[in-house]
Amino acid sequence: MSTPQTPAPQTAPAWQGAPGPAYPSYTSPIPVVRTHLGHAIGSEWTKIRSVRSTMWTLGVFVLLVVGIGLATAALVAANAGEGELSGENPLSFGFFGLLLGSMCIITLGVLTTASEYGTGMIRTTMVACPSRGRVLAAKGVVFFLVAFVVTLVSAVLVAMVDVALLPDAREPSGSEWLKGTLGVSLYIALLGLLSLAVGSVIRHSAGAITIMIGLVLAPLVIALFMFSSSLEDLRQALFEYSIPNQLSVFYSTSLTETGPSGWDPLWIALGVTAAAFAGAFTLLEKRDV
Repeated sequence: MSTPQTPAPQTAPAWQGAPGPAYPSYTSPIPVVRTHLGHAIGSEWTKIRSVRSTMWTLGVFVLLVVGIGLATAALVAANAGEGELSGENPLSFGFFGLLLGSMCIITLGVLTTASEYGTGMIRTTMVACPSRGRVLAAKGVVFFLVAFVVTLVSAVLVAMVDVALLPDAREPSGSEWLKGTLGVSLYIALLGLLSLAVGSVIRHSAGAITIMIGLVLAPLVIALFMFSSSLEDLRQALFEYSIPNQLSVFYSTSLTETGPSGWDPLWIALGVTAAAFAGAFTLLEKRDV
């Protein structure tokens, strides 16, 4: 009776062997680099410019801002009497278009984060970039720059045409030009950035958009129905700090005599957005995707 032979151990093919003396000069054909925020920004830029919702949302935004801004100025110019516009700031007629257009920026800000949770693509994003904070920061940087540039171009175009359409109105000062173009563009972009943070926290597009639209409209609407004298202080505060009133401050046409003035709305928006982003970062690190 023969003794069973133990099979000899199989050795890995030469090409699967670990680097060693047999391959002293082996170099991987795939470059290995340390990833950084720039890579995440490049990825998010590819995303935001390749989806249809971005083009549609920004297209509607430009249409509202430019269309309503120019139509308002043209209507006023056609119906204003002699000397009626002597004290008016012609830049202020861009307010109505920007107020409605801000809804588009809010929507796009929410979709920038929440839509990935809806489709499940956020898992792929986090696998490609395990640093969750870096992903949220990259989304914020890309969105803010896109929203700011589009808003600034639209606001400057409306401002220049409105000044030309209303020659009887007074000439805006340098500070009014700065607030009515750069200042209001920063404010709208920060409002969109706040929406992005809320979308990251809520993780649901419809819910986050509803919250943000409520934040824009609810304080002003609620204040309109506060008739009791005991609620006068609360009513005044809601008027003063409502987003429509803060937006009007950039055109020196505040809806109230007290409350934010100058550049105050921008600092308020910056503080609220920073707090929202801190909360979004914290939750993103603690929750599962």
